[in-house]
Amino acid sequence: MLTSTVATLHDNSTHGDDSYLVRPLGDIAFVDAVMDGVTGRQGQDASRAVREALATAVLASQDDMVAVLEAVNQRLYQRGWGRFWLTTVSTALFLDNTLYVFGVGDSPVLLIRAGSCQLLCHRVGGGMHAGVARAVGASKQLLHLSRTAVPVEPGDRVLLATDGVTDTVTNSELAAILQQAASPDEAAERIHTILTARQQQAHLSGDFRRDDWTAIIRFFSQTKGG
Repeated sequence: MLTSTVATLHDNSTHGDDSYLVRPLGDIAFVDAVMDGVTGRQGQDASRAVREALATAVLASQDDMVAVLEAVNQRLYQRGWGRFWLTTVSTALFLDNTLYVFGVGDSPVLLIRAGSCQLLCHRVGGGMHAGVARAVGASKQLLHLSRTAVPVEPGDRVLLATDGVTDTVTNSELAAILQQAASPDEAAERIHTILTARQQQAHLSGDFRRDDWTAIIRFFSQTKGG
């Protein structure tokens, strides 16, 4: 039987638009989620609304997850008419030794396995306007939901992050950190150290774009006798 340990990194001091959720759903089942609200578009309220919906919903299947995301998308669209109440969301639902990943927007999910790094939730290209158009709440129907399912193996390591993290630390760097760390807490500390150092360096050159930082890091292992 698989088990997992988890750590979070969360610094919301720049815009206050990020939210996250780590929610157990039973002995080993869980849902992890990161949301990055669109700055200037009531993104803080939108990201919190998605978090609250995921925190209280029954999530016993893939269909449950899709239904929750579609319902909250409709609520946000009705409040902001596609212009406000906008956010990204990336979720990882772990059921029956399978990770079901859902995403809208540009908050990636990485699977680190046996020296490889797989992007489970793809980032949106096309600049800011394309990202806004693909956010939760941007349209009456949830048109840009990506879905991936992968069987989980002992030793797998998973990262969910907002773009405040991944715009500063590359996927290859993040993969190396997760591969080398002895625990999720150690990985979170190393990522935070790099983010802080690069922020300080960039301030001197004037090139740094400040953003909120949010990441969830989870390591899977085999239980004894499992």
